[in-house]
Amino acid sequence: MKFCNKEEAVRYMNRLGLSGRPFIFVVDYKQEQVWVAEPEEVEPGEVLYDLNGVTNVTSKAEAFPEKHVEWETNPVSFETYSRSFRTVTEHIYAGNSYLVNLTCATPVRTNLTLKEIFYLSHAPYKLWVKERFVVFSPEIFVRIENGFIYSYPMKGTIDASLPDARERILADRKEEAEHATIVDLIRNDLSQVASEVTVSRYRYIDELQTNRGRLLQVSSEIRGKLSEDWKASLGDILFRLLPAGSITGAPKKKTMEIIGEAETYERGFYTGVMGYFDGHRLDSAVMIRFIGQEGGDFLFKSGGGITSQSDLESEYNEMKQKVYVPIY
Repeated sequence: MKFCNKEEAVRYMNRLGLSGRPFIFVVDYKQEQVWVAEPEEVEPGEVLYDLNGVTNVTSKAEAFPEKHVEWETNPVSFETYSRSFRTVTEHIYAGNSYLVNLTCATPVRTNLTLKEIFYLSHAPYKLWVKERFVVFSPEIFVRIENGFIYSYPMKGTIDASLPDARERILADRKEEAEHATIVDLIRNDLSQVASEVTVSRYRYIDELQTNRGRLLQVSSEIRGKLSEDWKASLGDILFRLLPAGSITGAPKKKTMEIIGEAETYERGFYTGVMGYFDGHRLDSAVMIRFIGQEGGDFLFKSGGGITSQSDLESEYNEMKQKVYVPIY
């Protein structure tokens, strides 16, 4: 992968968009490393992608031997998480933010390679970068088609096996407030690049299957109308919206500073975005459900939104609950 900076990426995306030439893109959380490539330039031995059916995988799967998935985690201690949580809540009570997405890196041991996880996991958006990371994301960043831009913020997770799980997650006041905050943030973000921005679906539920069982996830749909010449400013549109509101918080700039103070590691490409433009339509995802390779170690990065109503133990458990692979 050959990376470029933000300014080079914007110009290149605009040029490709104007000419209607397809490209794939990957952007890290801080927008310091950006990869943009036309499909024929992507070497499958280095990068594999399957972005909602658009893929460079030539066969269904490589001939991996069947194996029982071994999965062992070593989450950050409750004490360590508590320190980060207190840093965030102190800022919230001081009025510096009203929603902060706090994340952690969890060491995991598994008998799978990153490439096997790519092939075997079930997710609408998947990316493997050799000896660096694998992503199996359920969360859309933005879609652009027929002159409209859509975003689908995902906030609120619950174990589907719990009694009345669907009713419980929808009735949870903390989750409802967090979701409303993110929807409002994304609405404001889209208003920077589009007109007639509306919330077209509010708090609907998707079900996710994981190696640990089923989860319910709450999302909304927000839509805006783009100008007729949107393809010529495709790079500008994408970077105006970054980083994604669902993995930062509100207000975005100050909240990113709080995240930098509270988190104990560098996110890197985790919570960045990846996507594909086919010459007419753009589809992209937030890079959550992420395993990074550092030396011989695997780190699974996960977290959740913190508000004034958040409970420390519940948030700690949610962070751990999201450490899974969608293999079943």
